[in-house]
Amino acid sequence: MDVKLPNLGEGADSGTVVNIYVKEGDQVSKGQSIIELETGKAVAPVPSSATGKVTKVMVAVGDKISVGAPLISVADGAGAPAPAAAKPAAPAKPGSVRASVAAAPAPVAEEEELEVEADDADAGGPPPAASPTIRHMARELGIDLRKIRGSENGGRIVMSDLRAYVQRLTRLAAQPRIAAAAAAPAAPAKKIESIDFSKWGPVVKKPMTQLRKVISQRMAESWNAVPRVTQFDEADLTIVTDLRKKYADAYDKKGAKLTLTSFAIKVVADALKKHPMFNTSIDEAAGDIIFKEYIHVGVAVDTDQGLIVPVIRDADTKDMVRLSKELNDLATKTRERKIGIEELQGGSFTISNQGGIGGGHFTPIVNKPEVAILGIGRGSLKAVVREGKIEPRLMLPLTLAYDHRVIDGGTAVRFMLEIVQGFEKFNEAAVKIS
Repeated sequence: MDVKLPNLGEGADSGTVVNIYVKEGDQVSKGQSIIELETGKAVAPVPSSATGKVTKVMVAVGDKISVGAPLISVADGAGAPAPAAAKPAAPAKPGSVRASVAAAPAPVAEEEELEVEADDADAGGPPPAASPTIRHMARELGIDLRKIRGSENGGRIVMSDLRAYVQRLTRLAAQPRIAAAAAAPAAPAKKIESIDFSKWGPVVKKPMTQLRKVISQRMAESWNAVPRVTQFDEADLTIVTDLRKKYADAYDKKGAKLTLTSFAIKVVADALKKHPMFNTSIDEAAGDIIFKEYIHVGVAVDTDQGLIVPVIRDADTKDMVRLSKELNDLATKTRERKIGIEELQGGSFTISNQGGIGGGHFTPIVNKPEVAILGIGRGSLKAVVREGKIEPRLMLPLTLAYDHRVIDGGTAVRFMLEIVQGFEKFNEAAVKIS
């Protein structure tokens, strides 16, 4: 049997083969990793779905494959049993035509709707039984009630019969347009032409990596689909800075690094509990707003391959030590490209902290299908007026980008103020190690 690429989860329906762990003649068991696939922002092992001897390897390193693509062939395996062969149909006996016709399946509803009802052919005779309301509505719509088959006793026409008849006429009227559209030749796709930059000087051409292609596609989708608004503010980091200095050594002894991002995750998680609209997504197909009863915070990690966003699950239920440990572990796995696909999915809000690199305010792009993202720049000393006096204060630039389809400006301001207050009045009890 052939072992094929399974669906590895949301956004992982295709990828590039980066490693092959088996060769022809090897013995594999069910669940054993056979290849390693770069799917979007993660490198994931793909397990075998069968046990047996590898007779053929059907992929090579660098191949781009999709769900259902064959990976290897396995002989003498204990995989899923082959489907039973269908029994051949018995030949029809002479004279059994009537029985065959009687056993034929009824035509589908769409075909029946294209036919004209028998009542339509003969609109003569007395008017059928119907209430004055139905008769008045039929006259307003220009419908002859004698063409409608009533469903009540004695053929009496009720509102549901009239509605069904109007809907049927609508479908019949649309059918020629649908058929014409189907028959019309498709418009040719706009051809994208390459620019020969070498005409103006030396160039070096490198293929875009699979990760960079995914980032490019996701950013373009978000930019085109989300009407975004950006809110700017600053937070006084005096208290947070003092707490970091006070507890950094204690956290190091626990194997946890106390960083500004650790504080930011805690502040954001607390704010999301008070402002649940920022913890939603839009179900565009159904036209619903999905309020999530969990708080999973994504943290953008800068890697040599591009920006990757692992997710810290249930951030509102974890103390600062656990948040700091998990943040450090996820960041390390992400930079080493050992992060799993499931660890990149399910985020409900994202934090992008560029402060470690530098820079101030910036406008982050909403990580669709989330509805908001918080951007953090590098803190800097500024002259700030406090109680009529000018004092030097370490101020943190904050940027909130949000989906205006769900969030209004006033709601965004209140949420941003909650974030600012969270930094400026951070509770020391949340940092203490019990």
